[in-house]
Amino acid sequence: MNYIDTLYARTLQDPTERSPLVAAEQTDVCIVGAGLAGLTAALELVRAGNSVAVLEAQRVGWGASGRNGGFVGPGYASRGETIRRMAGAADAKKLHLLSIEGVELVRNTIEDLGIASALPKPGITRVVRYEAAAQLQAEAEAALNDFGYPLEFLDRTAVQALLHSDRYYQGVRDPQAFHFHPLNYLRGIAAEIERLGGLIYENSAATSVRLNDAIKVVRTDRGSVQAKHVVFATGGYTGRLVPALKRSHLAISTYVMVSERAPELIRTAIETTDAIGDDRKAGDYYRVVDGGQRLLWGGRITTRTGEPRDLAAKLQRTMVSTYPQLKDLEIDTAWSGLMAYARHQMPQIGQLQPHVWYCTAFGGHGMNTATIGGKIIAEAILGTSDRFRLFQPFGLAWNGGPAGKIAAQLVYWKLQANDWLRERGA
Repeated sequence: MNYIDTLYARTLQDPTERSPLVAAEQTDVCIVGAGLAGLTAALELVRAGNSVAVLEAQRVGWGASGRNGGFVGPGYASRGETIRRMAGAADAKKLHLLSIEGVELVRNTIEDLGIASALPKPGITRVVRYEAAAQLQAEAEAALNDFGYPLEFLDRTAVQALLHSDRYYQGVRDPQAFHFHPLNYLRGIAAEIERLGGLIYENSAATSVRLNDAIKVVRTDRGSVQAKHVVFATGGYTGRLVPALKRSHLAISTYVMVSERAPELIRTAIETTDAIGDDRKAGDYYRVVDGGQRLLWGGRITTRTGEPRDLAAKLQRTMVSTYPQLKDLEIDTAWSGLMAYARHQMPQIGQLQPHVWYCTAFGGHGMNTATIGGKIIAEAILGTSDRFRLFQPFGLAWNGGPAGKIAAQLVYWKLQANDWLRERGA
């Protein structure tokens, strides 16, 4: 994907280009990756008085952190019952509370730094394509009882008043969740890090590391950073620099398209400013953007990178099958990106060895979890908490290599088939 192809990149409020690393730097912490996790950690650390250098192979927010759907809501890609089985009920509750904290941290950062260009809009509504009123009402009741977190149940009449599609039945609205412009948010954080004295180098891919000495060394083609701590926050673009990280997750492609400007046509289908997602595995997610002028639509995952235009055609067919009235809505642009998924579908957050940290694998639910992941890694470095240990049950599990990609694709197809059967009452 060309960086300038996305709607987010075209609407940047801060197009600053940063210089590559061309010298030897000495800092307290070196962070590899200028995505959401890396920049959040850097901001927390510089605020606490640490010197920080961030190395980015491309540009700030170039990866999945800066070109996703922009949904910020609690939870993880993994299901709640899976988390409880692996971590235990008590720690599963703490983990969910962390995910809520991540949402609030993004919101508070936008307010504290005055990142108006992040354009936060309240409300995310999740809808289902089958009868599930009792299930969704129970879910809303449990969220309130277990976490004091209010959700709004929407019956079919309420859903169809907002979304003019006969595919949808009921829904759950989260009024505390929101959606936003992720790349402007990241650029706002980067500017604050630099204002506080932190260093960010773009076009500075880490090419080698020395991690076993008291002072770690990360080298690029033209420079190096010496630091007491190193944080790897590289997501789906993790290379072979640290083999344990490379073999611990799968790089999964996801796809997004944005329509032409057609506000009146879009309103014939969608009459809400909420972001919308369904509960299918890698299902549809979409929201009206550009001041109500365009529709952003995402979905589908593959274990191989396809041409975005080809995938956009498939996304467009899905859109039209949901909203036949949008059959004449043209697609303006489309892009793809790599997300990092662990086999257990939970973030991988922890310590590789003394003073060497990792914070990655946020695929499928990254805006809140990458944010809180960056914060708790910073807390660990500062010695103010050991909350990162909550993620120990979800370690660097082997991804299965080439067979793992095949297995992941087969599982995805099976889940798609299950969705199809469920929606048809089988």
